[in-house]
Amino acid sequence: MGVKCRGAFLLLVVAAAASTFGVASANKEWSTVAGNWNHTGADFWWQRHPNRTQAASKRVIVGGDQNWRFGFNYTNWAINNAPFFLNDTLVFKYDPPNDTTFPHSVYLLPDFWSFQNCDLRRARKIGDVNAGGGDGFEFVLKRWQPYYFACGQHDGIHCKDGLMKFAVWPLIRWFY
Repeated sequence: MGVKCRGAFLLLVVAAAASTFGVASANKEWSTVAGNWNHTGADFWWQRHPNRTQAASKRVIVGGDQNWRFGFNYTNWAINNAPFFLNDTLVFKYDPPNDTTFPHSVYLLPDFWSFQNCDLRRARKIGDVNAGGGDGFEFVLKRWQPYYFACGQHDGIHCKDGLMKFAVWPLIRWFY
């Protein structure tokens, strides 16, 4: 009985191997299609081959057409607009305070813990309530380090409840 089981198992293994070989031979150009299973193509942002237009630093408006405002998820915005590179410029635009708008500001938080907890005690103000008017103000990502941004108005309520915070860690442009 043991010999028959071993023979049937061996036959099953040989059939599976032959089938796999046949499928692999028929699809030998898999690495060039969009469904690139071995990740050798340009399917991922860190593998995109740059062209000359990508070599220059970018100027990015924080929040896109939403600007810097209460209730917009800036963490998702940062993830969707990544990667950011050294010497890219972030532009913060927001309305100066008036009767119909809430004031906003921009703080640079010192570490991840402060970012997670919207703790502004050791944060550095980089944009006051009037800085975002008109063309806004610019912040250049000059160092290879994490940057944690948040709105500091109302003792961090805009950061905590208004989702007005995001983090970026600029990459080095390897193609210079």
